[in-house]
Amino acid sequence: MTGNILITGAAGFIGHHLSKLLVKEGYHVIGIDNINDYYEPKLKFARLEDLQINTSKIEYNKPINGDIIFYKLDLMDKSQILDLFKEYRFDYVVNLAAQAGVRYSLENPQSYVDSNITGFLNILEACRSYPVKHLIYASSSSVYGLNENIPFSTNHHTDHPLAMYAASKKANEMMAHSYSYLFKIPSTGLRFFTVYGPWGRPDMALHIFTKAIVEDREFDVYNYGKMSRDFTYVLDIVESIKRLIPLAPKANNPKFDPKNPSPNVSSAPYQLFNIGNNSPVALMDYVRAIEKALGKKGKIVFKEMQPGDVQSTYANVQNLFDYINFKPSTDIETGIKAFVDKYLELKI
Repeated sequence: MTGNILITGAAGFIGHHLSKLLVKEGYHVIGIDNINDYYEPKLKFARLEDLQINTSKIEYNKPINGDIIFYKLDLMDKSQILDLFKEYRFDYVVNLAAQAGVRYSLENPQSYVDSNITGFLNILEACRSYPVKHLIYASSSSVYGLNENIPFSTNHHTDHPLAMYAASKKANEMMAHSYSYLFKIPSTGLRFFTVYGPWGRPDMALHIFTKAIVEDREFDVYNYGKMSRDFTYVLDIVESIKRLIPLAPKANNPKFDPKNPSPNVSSAPYQLFNIGNNSPVALMDYVRAIEKALGKKGKIVFKEMQPGDVQSTYANVQNLFDYINFKPSTDIETGIKAFVDKYLELKI
């Protein structure tokens, strides 16, 4: 496959890995990121340097050439987003830019409206003005909220989100559907399940636990460790996205029954997938794998469950496996060792 592809959030965790992969696959990758300070920008700059972007020359809305063409640009800047679409006439868009984090949404809900809702609306408007073959966008396993019907399936309704982050991602799915229906934009939403691996975000458990153990500090484990997550290795995630890009949904899906509608398909060119490992891991097994990779025990402080969090996530992803003919295969110990090695190298 070739063609112009926009990756938003290209300095982010998944965006960085996806950019590297798609360049190797022959795509002409244009990446954008606002490089905000939600977490340490040094890590974002390091990811860009890994893409051969000279970060000392970055200016707002000025292209920098490396393995990709990179723009420092904010999704809130509608006029510049439209200009970018006009210039490159993208074949594909992968929207990964978002204000992340469940816990931060308790402190600063407005940032989720700005980035995840208004910003995504600007992407949809640009796809409307300059049609693309396929829009893929990041949703989240957080949309399942109060649902305890495990494993989570895209056939389930997601009407009870627990935090503003989850609500904003639910809104993205609804917005994408309306634009797919009205303006025939082929769109695929991906509900990510706890992505981990090298270059991972500092606000995620893997980074927090690793840093604390290396620095011989205590760290909190919530719900007394009685939690599990469908941890999914980042390279398995980006391989899945790569395979999805040319597989845009078609209108009038025969599986859609308007008298008994399923949330994951439509008469519009629209679809939803869970994207996970389909194999939950106990949180304490995750911690033990970090300790093994570091050769050092952690100082754990057990605490009660945090507001907005859930005890377990477990993705039913068989429909995605069948659709793209790929199933994640990286085991936890291998994935965590790759993260730890990169963390010790970067020291960020």
